[in-house]
Amino acid sequence: MADSITIYHGSNVIVNNPQIIVSGFYKDFGFGFYCTNIERQAKKWALSKHGNSYVSIFDYQPAEDLKILSFPVMTDEWLDFVIACRRGIKHDYDIVEGPMADDQIWDYVEDFMEGKITREAFWVLAKFKYPTHQIVFCTQKSLESISFKDSFSL
Repeated sequence: MADSITIYHGSNVIVNNPQIIVSGFYKDFGFGFYCTNIERQAKKWALSKHGNSYVSIFDYQPAEDLKILSFPVMTDEWLDFVIACRRGIKHDYDIVEGPMADDQIWDYVEDFMEGKITREAFWVLAKFKYPTHQIVFCTQKSLESISFKDSFSL
């Protein structure tokens, strides 16, 4: 069994019992409970919310019986998957993990989708200056692989 991994969720509330809420706009990897293994990124997410700012900390124990899609880096497959999810096309993965399309990257994705830039131009523009990471738990079964550990306010 693999070692557990510490992951973070930034929000305006402490989340000790994560849920998958299917509402709002479509995100990079579809609906689910979004976390990151980068504490600084979770703090940024928390500070972007109205009201209080909290980071909830979880232990993630990877499970072999879950259907997981992982993108170690941005690739054409990652780009196509993000576009499909942002358009509302559903997938059947329990967990999806990889780089995130932050606001600036999303602007480039939209330009590519609308034909304003080529795929090659997207990759020139989309180079990150700092690492990003997101892991989304897309099914109730996947939420069983994480356990609440702690939280802190900002």
